[in-house]
Amino acid sequence: MKVYLTSALFAIVAASSTFFAQLRSNGTVSATVATQSVFLDASANGFTTSTSNGKGLAFPRTNLTTFTFVTPVTSALNFPTAYDGMIVYNSTAGTTPATGSGIGGQTVGVGFYYFSNPTPTPAFSSASGQWLPLGSSGKENILTTETVTNRQVNNAQIYGVKGTFAASGTSTSVTIPAPAGITSMYGITIYKAGTNTVYSRELYSYDTSTGAAVTGSPSISVVYPNGTYDYVLEYLK
Repeated sequence: MKVYLTSALFAIVAASSTFFAQLRSNGTVSATVATQSVFLDASANGFTTSTSNGKGLAFPRTNLTTFTFVTPVTSALNFPTAYDGMIVYNSTAGTTPATGSGIGGQTVGVGFYYFSNPTPTPAFSSASGQWLPLGSSGKENILTTETVTNRQVNNAQIYGVKGTFAASGTSTSVTIPAPAGITSMYGITIYKAGTNTVYSRELYSYDTSTGAAVTGSPSISVVYPNGTYDYVLEYLK
């Protein structure tokens, strides 16, 4: 009898070290859709005689202005995608925490959001992800505060900010405030709001430490007519 029990326990331990559950829950899950294309069916109550059952899915309300991942770095066994595709209903408008919830300082509104982290960097890390509004087609809104865009260059996040600067009409020197942490300018668009005029998509020079800029192109400086100009600065950190 002891030999049989020992053999059975060994077989259970060996099996548990080889096979991993594909679905985990804090409640009972009925395994009735094995070998099917759908891994989870929440529609069973929809076939009852009551017109009130099985009609919707209630998402937990999550405050993305305070939310942080309990495990910011996952593993190949637990959340190998580093939360990419996770969906929440955000209950509070504001900005996400600086750390612990993907790229920090993202502007979020009330509504459904998904966590976009297609290339976790470093591996299994949520630090490279960002919260995007569900169904927004990835649209971005460059604000007067730092905006996390929907783009990366070689896994480096591109940030954006909108602002204005004044030109004297006699000098090429202007000031475009350098955003905190900027390492290099990725691009700039200079225009006048309310008009169809785009003055430039480049500068003669830009000092990322002081914000000192010279209007024009890399080959020649240009004196802008006197006035106030709008700009959208895109940059790396």
